[in-house]
Amino acid sequence: MKTLSDELYKQFSAFLEAQSGIVLGANKQYLVKSRLAPLVGQYGADTLADLIKRAMDPRERDLKMAVVDAMTTNETLWFRDTYPFQLLTDRIFPELGKSGKTLRIWSAASSSGQEPYSIAITALEQQMKRPGTLPGGVQIVGTDISASMLNQCKEGIYDNLALARGLSVERKRQFFEACDGNKMRVSDRVKKLVSFRPFNLLDSYSLLGKFDIIFCRNVLIYFSPEIKSKILNQFAGSLNPGGYLMLGASESLTGLTDRFEMIRCNPGIVYKLK
Repeated sequence: MKTLSDELYKQFSAFLEAQSGIVLGANKQYLVKSRLAPLVGQYGADTLADLIKRAMDPRERDLKMAVVDAMTTNETLWFRDTYPFQLLTDRIFPELGKSGKTLRIWSAASSSGQEPYSIAITALEQQMKRPGTLPGGVQIVGTDISASMLNQCKEGIYDNLALARGLSVERKRQFFEACDGNKMRVSDRVKKLVSFRPFNLLDSYSLLGKFDIIFCRNVLIYFSPEIKSKILNQFAGSLNPGGYLMLGASESLTGLTDRFEMIRCNPGIVYKLK
């Protein structure tokens, strides 16, 4: 498969940024090729260039969605980096749970579901080990731009490879049930805490309502500084007073917004709405 011309790559990069906010940057042709190659045959395109040109045609809505979907799908794992879930257990749940109300938590790029389900499992463990710290329970909303990822989230079925990435044997036993082949399904008591919906971080946040905790981990790295700043200020507007924002380990708010206080924990960092 031929490499994309510089001109078409530039056009496609601008198109992808307009559709999803994601900035490809220079010399990522290999990424475009690896992500989109499977769609060439599927959509009857002659070449990768042909597929990309068609995807940018406003009349090719289904193809456009499939291409954006493929380019925005990221790998994930259970209880990623461990410390965010430890912070929920040790600090955030006990503090916010004192209100007695149901805590609303947003997983803002839920990918294939590991993050929102990890949050739900953490909440269930909290209720078992420290009864009374979450009297109102939790309600978790998982959103993603990718339709295929959301379908996978809703199914809650994972193969052995996905289950091996970050899940202990004990958690598998407690919160999953066996299904066809070498796969397991998230149990109903976990599933009922989480709802999923399509959402683009470039859109208006008002219909999502207010949250007490927002997880947006390892997502902002793909956006330009202007879009990062806009998203972070919208997160601030979506949080209830005293709410928390959890970013990825390598992400920072420096120079992007002044609406959060950085709290150094041991380990990790969390941001609290000022």
